[in-house]
Parts: sequence; structure tokens; C-alpha cells
Amino acid sequence: MARAQGARAQMALAFETVYGTPPVGGFTKMPFASTTLGAEQPLLNSELLGYGRDPLAPIKDAVTADGDVVVPIDAEGFGFWLRAAFGDPVTTGTGPWTHEFRSGAWTLPSLSIETGMPEVPRYALYSGCVLDQLSWQIQRSGLLTATARLVAQGETVGTVSNAGTPAPIDLKRFGHFNGAITRNGAALGNVVSAQISYANNLDRIETIRADGRIDGADPSIAALTGSIEVRFSDSTLVTQAMDGDPCALDFSYALPSGENFAFTVHAVYLPRPRIEISGPQGVQATFDWQAARDSVLGRMCTAILINDREEY
Repeated sequence: MARAQGARAQMALAFETVYGTPPVGGFTKMPFASTTLGAEQPLLNSELLGYGRDPLAPIKDAVTADGDVVVPIDAEGFGFWLRAAFGDPVTTGTGPWTHEFRSGAWTLPSLSIETGMPEVPRYALYSGCVLDQLSWQIQRSGLLTATARLVAQGETVGTVSNAGTPAPIDLKRFGHFNGAITRNGAALGNVVSAQISYANNLDRIETIRADGRIDGADPSIAALTGSIEVRFSDSTLVTQAMDGDPCALDFSYALPSGENFAFTVHAVYLPRPRIEISGPQGVQATFDWQAARDSVLGRMCTAILINDREEY
């Protein structure tokens, strides 16, 4: 008897034309490290009296489908998650192509995502997936991954894949070694680690339906937050925090083969941190920053991905 193993799991996705309606084809095989994407339907305990001490049968509640997907930040596949987070990019070039994703879109695309365990077999298709949050950490070493939090409309489980034969991608991963951080165009030194989190703050449309699913997930006011932990060597960031002035932070990765990913936050506001001396080691300070709309560019952030893929 075959048993499910994570090593044999697979994932494919495709963007939907109509929310909640999986496309017939056009799926792409996606690399991923782990996922909690799934549907659950809790049971409600019976509150009725008069039938003795033993309870009556429980009642099914509404269906909730959501979860996280941990994916590598790579030169090609990560563009699908950027499109889910920000909407369609502005693509220029003739190869390599430059894909520019901008924050502030009023509507976001929905996806159909299938996770499969062929040895069972079990194929779960999640339709109406909308990206709620995209986050990742920057550090000196380790594997560079991002976490995509999704809200789905529902789950359909079968024994045969609905994705057909998904198209492969050319996996070229970025690493922490390929990363750089700049502030207002100049290298920002003494950074120990950083964290970035972009949230669409989805509003679930929970209408009354016979199938218990939601009607949609609309984006509300976006939020872009994060933190920067630095070795305390000068008062540049502290002075900015005290003055209340914004700065531009750029987090970028580049491969020797020419692929590049740059995430620019145009107006970053820093809080005044507590500077603690906890022992004889170096003194570190953590800035939990917030971003806002830049009045000149008219948006909060821009993500630019340069690769050999013509479109997303």
C-alpha cells in the first residue's frame, strides 16, 4: 500500500479568467518547500436540551479554504507570486525581459492551485486563490524563501490531476549571498538581518451560499512593513527616525548569469528604537519600519524582475 510522502508532492498553478473557475489548461509546475493550503469545515456542537446527557449529532459549519505556501525566490517562478500580489506587470525588453510590478492595483488576479500526491493518489484543486500576504527574510546565510499566504474559495479533491502536464520553469534561485540593501541609493552597512511583509488585507465576501464557500476576496488598504536589525555604528537611522523623514530602501538580488530581482520601498518611515547595551558584545538596534505611498511616484513599492520569460 502506497503512503503519501512529501518528497513526491507536486504543485501546479494557473491564473483564472473568471474568479473561482479553474482554467482548462495553461498550468505551470511550481517549485515549493512546504504548504499548509487546505480546506476545513468545523462541526458545531448541538445546543438542544431534553434528550438526555448524551449530545445530539453536530452540524457542519461554513467551509474555510486558505493557507501558506513557502516558495524559493528565484528568477522565473517568483514572478507568478509577484503577479498574484500586485497584479499584471509592465513588461519591456526583447529578451531578457524586465517585468515591473507596482503596488496599488484595485483588482488582483485569482489563481487555481493544485497540490498532488500521486502515490495515494490525491489531487486537491484550490480555485479562487487570492494572495493575502507575501513575506520573506534577509540574512547572511541560509536558503532564501518567501511565504505566500492565500485565501481560496474552495477545494475539490480527486484521484486524477486537473492540471494535465504543467509547463516546467527554468529554476534559477537567488541566495542571500546575492543580496544587497541600499538606502536612498547608497549601500546600507552593518545590517544583520531584515524582514519584509506586504499584505493586501483581503476582505472575504462571506455571502450565504448553498455550498458554504465565499463569493470572493477583495483587497483593502495595503500594508508594507518590516524590520531592520543593524549593528549600532552611527546615528544615521536614529536621526531619520527622530526627524520623521522617509527614505527609500532597495532590497536586490543579482545572479552572475544576468537575472535580477529588486524590491524598492519608496517611502519608509522608521520608529525611534530602544538602544540597549546587553553585554560586552556589539550593540544592535532593531527598526520596525512602515511604508507609505510616495507622493511623487504615486505608489508604495515597486518590484522589478529581470529574466528570460516573456510574459506572466
